[in-house]
Amino acid sequence: MLFFNRFFLVVLCSCSMFFVLSCEESLPPMTGQFSEQIRLNQIGYYPGSEKKAVIVSPKKIDTFHVVDSTTMTVVFTGNLSPVQNWKLAGEEVRIADFSQVLDEGTYMVLVGELGYSYPFEIKKNVLREVFLGSVKGLYYQRTGMPLEKEHAGKWHRQMAHPDDSIPFHPSSGKTEGYIASPGGWYDAGDYNKYIVNATFPLGQFYLLQEQYPDAILDNQLNIPESGNGKSDYLDELKYEMDWALTMQDADGGLFHKLTTKNFEGMVMPNKAISQRYIVGKGTTATLDFAACAAQAYRVFKSVDPVYASSCLLAAKKAYDWALENPAVGFVNPEDVHTGQYGDTNFDDEWFWANAELFVSTKDTTYLNSLNTKTMNFEFKAGESWTGYMRFLGMFSFLNHKESIPAALYASIAKGIQKSADDLVVKSTELDYFQPIDDFHWGSNSDVLNAAMIMAQAYRLNPKPEYLKGVQQAMDYVLGANAMGVSYLTGFGDKTPMNIHHRQSAADTIEQPVPGLLSGGPNSRLQDVSGGAVYPENPSPMQSWVDQEPSYASNEICLNWNAPMTYVLGFLEQESN
Repeated sequence: MLFFNRFFLVVLCSCSMFFVLSCEESLPPMTGQFSEQIRLNQIGYYPGSEKKAVIVSPKKIDTFHVVDSTTMTVVFTGNLSPVQNWKLAGEEVRIADFSQVLDEGTYMVLVGELGYSYPFEIKKNVLREVFLGSVKGLYYQRTGMPLEKEHAGKWHRQMAHPDDSIPFHPSSGKTEGYIASPGGWYDAGDYNKYIVNATFPLGQFYLLQEQYPDAILDNQLNIPESGNGKSDYLDELKYEMDWALTMQDADGGLFHKLTTKNFEGMVMPNKAISQRYIVGKGTTATLDFAACAAQAYRVFKSVDPVYASSCLLAAKKAYDWALENPAVGFVNPEDVHTGQYGDTNFDDEWFWANAELFVSTKDTTYLNSLNTKTMNFEFKAGESWTGYMRFLGMFSFLNHKESIPAALYASIAKGIQKSADDLVVKSTELDYFQPIDDFHWGSNSDVLNAAMIMAQAYRLNPKPEYLKGVQQAMDYVLGANAMGVSYLTGFGDKTPMNIHHRQSAADTIEQPVPGLLSGGPNSRLQDVSGGAVYPENPSPMQSWVDQEPSYASNEICLNWNAPMTYVLGFLEQESN
C-alpha cells in the first residue's frame, strides 16, 4: 500500500524572510522493520535543539524525509551531507539535519531504500522519563532489603546481604570483631560495595540537587519512601549515604570496601552467600568520603538538620584522619580479587575535600590548604574516579561564588569555559559529535563527564554551543552512535539486553533491570579472556558487544549512572 501526500513547510530564514517548500511524495509501506543504518536519539529531541541523524551507507543517496509516524505524512525533506569517512567509527556516513522541524509529535526519518528510522519524539520535557528512570535504576541496586513488586514490578526479588555482622579482613588494620554495615547500593554488576565508587557518584548526584533542587519531588519515583513528604531523589541518595557513614572507623578513617574475596557467580543476590569482609583503609576513600559528606550537609540541612550535622561531623573527622595519613594507598590483599579502585595520586581527592569542606564550613583552614597547582582543567577520557573529583570541587566553588575569593572564582570560571570550548570543538570534529576520541572502560561515562563540564560552562555563560554540546552527548548515549544502541537499559527501541549484571543474568526475565547505563565501547577489550566475543578488529567506537560476559564494555556501574542522571536533569531544566 502506498501513501500520498502534499506538504507545506514554512521556514524562517536568517534574513527574517519566509519561504514555502512544497512537493509530492510517495511513502514506502511500514513493515515494522526499522533501519539499523539510520542512527539517532531513539527517545527524542527538544523542539529548539539541533537534530541530526547519521546515515551509514556507501550508496549515493541525496535526500531524506522526516515522516509524522501518526499520520504517515512527510513534514520535512532535506539534503544529505556529502559522504564522510569516519575512522573512529569505521564507517562511511552522511548527515541528515532536520533541526528545522519544531512541531511536537512522533516522527521517523526515511532514507530511500534504507527505510525508516526508529520512531522518536519532538517535545518539551522529552527526556523526563529517561531522567527518572536513571534514578530509579539505583533503587534496583539496593542491598539489605527486599525489592517488593509494588515498587520493582517484575524485577522484584528477595532480601539479600543484610550486612549486619561483617568481620574485618586483616587489611583493615583490625584482627577481630564485626561491624554492622547495612544498606547502600550494589556498586555495579557484582554484589559488593565500595566507598570510592559510592562517594564519587554521590558527589555528582548531590551537584544536581544543589543546582536544581526541584528536579525530582516526592512521589515521582515509586520507591518505598514515596509519599513521606520529602524528595524521592534525596530519599534514594540517603539510602547510599547511610551506608557510607557505617564504613567510617572510630578514628575517622574510611574502610575501603565491603566485599567477598572473589566475585560471586551469575546468581540472584540471595544465592550469593560467600563470606563478606570489611577490606582495607586508605586516603583515597577517606578524602572522597570527606568531600561527599560535606556536600551531604548542604543538601540535607533544610530537610533533616540533625542528619546533615552528623554528615558534616563525619566529614571533618575523615579529613583529620587524612591529615595524619596523607598518602595511604590501597592495593588488594593477595586473597582479595574484587574491584580495587586503587589510586596513588591523591591531589584530586585533596582538592575536592578542601573545596567541599570550605564551602560548607567557611573555615579558611580548608581554603588555605587548597593546592591550586593541582587545578588542571584538561579533561581526559578514562580518568573517571581517579581524577575527575577535582572538577567536582571546582563546580562547587562556582556554585558558591559569594563564599570564595574573587580571584579564585575568576580563575576557575575561565578554566572551565576554556575546557568546555575545547570539548565543543571536539564535538564538532569527531564522529557522532561526541566529545571524546579515546574509548576506555566506561567510555559512556567519559562522554557524560565531559558533558557536565560543558553544562557548567553554560551555567556561567549560556552560549548555545555549550548547550548543543551537552545535547549531542546525550544524543550519542541514546542511540546516535556507531552501534545504533540506546545504552540505557529499558529506554529506546534497541537497548542492551545482556548487560553484565548478576540479577539481570539470573532472574529469568528477558528484559534486564531498567535504568542502568551500559559502559560503552572499550577499545582495550580486556574481557576477551573472560568469554566476550567481538568482531574481528573492531573500530574504537564499535568495540562494544551486547553480551553478558563483556564486563569491559557492557557492565553497569554507579559512576556511569551518576553523570547520566546529572546531564539528563540539566537538560530537562535548561532545554525547555
